Amino acid sequence: MLADRRSRAARRVSRALAAASVVTALAVQGPAHAAEPILQTEESDIVTLPPGGPHRVLVEDGVYRHSKDGRVYVVDLDTGRLLGMVQAAYNANMVADPAGKAFYVAETTWERGNRGKRHDMLAAYDPRTLEQIADIDLPGRALITPKKPDMAIGADGHYVYVYDSSPTNAVHVYDTGLKSVVRTVDVPGCALIYPWGNAGFSSICGDGSLANVQMDAKGTPALTRTPPFFVPDRDPVFEHSPEIAASGHVWFISYSGLIYEATLGAQSSIAKPWSIQEAAGLKAASDARAPFEVTWRPGGWQLAALRARDSHLFVLMHKGTFWTHKDAGSELWELDLKTHRLVRRIPLAARSMMVGVTQDAQSRIMLTDEAGDLMVLDGADGKPVRKIGALGDALIFTAAPGE
Repeated sequence: MLADRRSRAARRVSRALAAASVVTALAVQGPAHAAEPILQTEESDIVTLPPGGPHRVLVEDGVYRHSKDGRVYVVDLDTGRLLGMVQAAYNANMVADPAGKAFYVAETTWERGNRGKRHDMLAAYDPRTLEQIADIDLPGRALITPKKPDMAIGADGHYVYVYDSSPTNAVHVYDTGLKSVVRTVDVPGCALIYPWGNAGFSSICGDGSLANVQMDAKGTPALTRTPPFFVPDRDPVFEHSPEIAASGHVWFISYSGLIYEATLGAQSSIAKPWSIQEAAGLKAASDARAPFEVTWRPGGWQLAALRARDSHLFVLMHKGTFWTHKDAGSELWELDLKTHRLVRRIPLAARSMMVGVTQDAQSRIMLTDEAGDLMVLDGADGKPVRKIGALGDALIFTAAPGE
């Protein structure tokens, strides 16, 4: 019995000594480490987008809280995806080639950030790779709150026009084939650019008339003027009135809600205006002579969009007095330009400063709100399709294929 107890005690001591040896060995060797991973060399590449359809659009973000960071987004309205973006620094403007070959951004920078030598530039981008395919210095550009007609493109995409106001009112003509500015055309007392055909444009003048510039085969300009068709201090027209370069038509919308259809050319003509409110069965709105009358009025930034295939005009409307032309729209009115009739009124879930529309048979309407969301509506019935949340900071312009 005693021998058995001594044998069991000896085995316990032996096991304890063995365990102590293992602990000591681990302490000497230290903790075990996994093998270091082999890092792969990072290789940059360029993603090429597939060919775009009618619902791949450009949306400009002014980023007004820090506008040197402006940008242009490439957006797919069908999936709600942001496909890419390019820089559009400080009160930039953009236009898209009518055939989809490129899009152009005019922008301004300074060598030392907020000072130093100023650079006015025009960049051309490949719409599928977003690579720059041209990057030139401009003689200048009008550095003001972005207005869509500060820049325009001709019907065949050969000329891009950039408005300048220093030292005088002028338009720089950029040849997309030569990739250079080939001419500067003076438009004294006039501003903005509404292109017609392949080598002509008109500008709005301070007396309510239009200046028409036609360039011949050598690019030599000839200028004509129309009589005044509106009274600027009584009922001005919106700069962002929609137009069709191919046919040379502009529908100038006045602050009170009159629509002037202009057929642009070397001898532009303007039809008798008609009232948006009367098209809706209401009384025509007052102008600046009765500024406190509250009624439905057009307003916003890109406040109107045209669907050319059926001549339907979409206008943001709000209730207000005469000088509320910058107020966001609470409703979207769809008008038939052929019959001068209201098609429908679409109440908006959120007030919008911008409306755009695609040109296809299954068209989409684009709206925005203060949060920088992009709302997409069905162009047939005005019902919501999707919301692209927080797309940008200050969405101001759109460009859809075929505009």
